[in-house]
Amino acid sequence: MVDTRKTRALTGFRFRLHEIIFEADTRAGRTFDVTLLLLIFLSVGTVMLESVAPIRDAYGPLLRALEWAFTILFTIEYLLRLYCVHSPGHYARSFFGIVDLLAILPTYLSLFVSGTQSLQIIRALRLLRVFRVLKLAQYVGGARVLRSAIQASRYKITIFLITVLNVAGIAGALMYLIEGEENGFANIPVGVYWAIVTMTTVGYGDIAPMTPLGQALASILMIMGYGIIAVPTGIVSAEIARADAKAKVSTQACLVCSHEGHDPDAVHCKYCGARL
Repeated sequence: MVDTRKTRALTGFRFRLHEIIFEADTRAGRTFDVTLLLLIFLSVGTVMLESVAPIRDAYGPLLRALEWAFTILFTIEYLLRLYCVHSPGHYARSFFGIVDLLAILPTYLSLFVSGTQSLQIIRALRLLRVFRVLKLAQYVGGARVLRSAIQASRYKITIFLITVLNVAGIAGALMYLIEGEENGFANIPVGVYWAIVTMTTVGYGDIAPMTPLGQALASILMIMGYGIIAVPTGIVSAEIARADAKAKVSTQACLVCSHEGHDPDAVHCKYCGARL
């Protein structure tokens, strides 16, 4: 059990900093988060603009200066997040902690490996904080429902995918035997690739059956494709309906581990046990 004295020990400047950075209930916290989102938007836009050759040729130095400015600001923010929580390692290993770190690493890596600055586009993941910033608790609850539904569906979907792969393997082998190398089906893996593309209704058109029997098999797979798309959707939808009643959550962040997504009437953090 977590020592609740840790929660009480977070006072003074660190407590105030935690409220500003991790909470959106106060005016200062909301202003901080909205400003952060704006900087993320501008940073992602800068990365996109730099990938356009004419713009890069004309404004390359300015864009790189902006990238470094954003990186320095995000680095300071990341260090402050680690400073104002009781367990910096716990936050660093959390989803948002990893995203925050990955958002600043590409720029520093670009000093040693050219081109890695393009990976800064991962900063777009930080925009997920908008749900907490705008206090859209119903969307946070919706995310929890979706995650629970996917977890509950994983065994059924796994069995379904194994069945689909078996069908693709059999169809690919049959198509290899029916069409042969002269019609582009050079081996069974190529046939399996064609079967997957056909069943998923993607239809690249790079390989197509030429014989009547091959076209008949292709027609069967095309019709099966509609059912294949519908089955996992139905499985997940059923689980979402079951989990929807448990969707309500608050957006309060734990003072110790910084996790969110607690029940509205929760007194203790369900992740670490600290008092909220």
